Amino acid sequence: MIVALFFSATSYSQILKPVKWSYATKKTGKNEAIIYLKATIDKGWHIYSQKVPEGGPVKTSFSFTPSSSYKKLGATLEPKPITTFEKAFNMKVSYFSNTVIFQQKVNLSRLPATVKGKIEYMACDDSRCLPPEEVDFILTIK
Repeated sequence: MIVALFFSATSYSQILKPVKWSYATKKTGKNEAIIYLKATIDKGWHIYSQKVPEGGPVKTSFSFTPSSSYKKLGATLEPKPITTFEKAFNMKVSYFSNTVIFQQKVNLSRLPATVKGKIEYMACDDSRCLPPEEVDFILTIK
C-alpha cells in the first residue's frame, strides 16, 4: 500500500516543462554570425514577446555574457507575434505558440568564439501561468 501511495503522489507532482530550448549558429561572413535561439512550445502553451507592456506578464528576455571574442550587433530579433487581449493581465499582450526562433547577430573578434547567456521567459496556457524560468545557454562558433 505504501508503494502505491508513493507512485500515486509522484505522478501528481510532475514538473511541467512546456518549453524546450535549442540553439544553433551560422557564420554569415568572415567576422559575423547569427545565433538562433529556438523555443519549442507544447500544444496549448505560449511564451511572451520581448515587447510586453509594463504591468503585464514576464516578457522573454536574453542576456549575453560579455566576452572579448564577440560583440552583439543590435537587438535580439523575433518574428511577428500573436497579439490579443488577455483577461488575466487586463491588457493586450503579444506571444508565441508552437515554435519561435529568436536571432542575435554578433561580430566575432576571434575564432572559436564562445557565447554564453541566459534566457528568461514565462509560459502560460489558457488557465494558468508557470513561474518565470531562467535557462542558461552556451554556444561555440568556429
